[in-house]
Amino acid sequence: MFITKFSQPYQQQVIDLILSIQVGEFNVPITAEAQPDLKNIPAFYQKGNGNFWVAVEDDVVVGTIALIDIGDNMVTLRKMFVHKDWRGKEKATAQKLLDIVFDWGKERNLKHIYLGTIERLHAARRFYQRNGFVEVPKSLLPSSFAVMAVDDYFYHYRF
Repeated sequence: MFITKFSQPYQQQVIDLILSIQVGEFNVPITAEAQPDLKNIPAFYQKGNGNFWVAVEDDVVVGTIALIDIGDNMVTLRKMFVHKDWRGKEKATAQKLLDIVFDWGKERNLKHIYLGTIERLHAARRFYQRNGFVEVPKSLLPSSFAVMAVDDYFYHYRF
């Protein structure tokens, strides 16, 4: 497995992976149409301090992670998804993806990462906490952070 920056040949696989997890596994009522960012990843994510990475095994996307530049050396972590067969400590796909984000942030002298997630993603929330993210109330999010309608838990990481 390797991790690389998103490029166009991965487009449909990214959409398929994310929707299969959102809808198929976690019953989140969301569609591809409700996520226009997935149809234009370079314009939405790959600018400023933002980026989008994919974890790939045998030409198949098995994981994703993205950052959105929200100004003032801050980013929002988004689209962290790992195929169920690639989760867990043995494969460490999620950790490798997050480590790429941490390395990117250090290289660019970022100060803060914010993220939103949903209550039912217990393992994801524990994963973020193990990696130094601290839960914060919605009221303490920066005004440049775009709150997604489904999110009800918010986290902050300080470099």
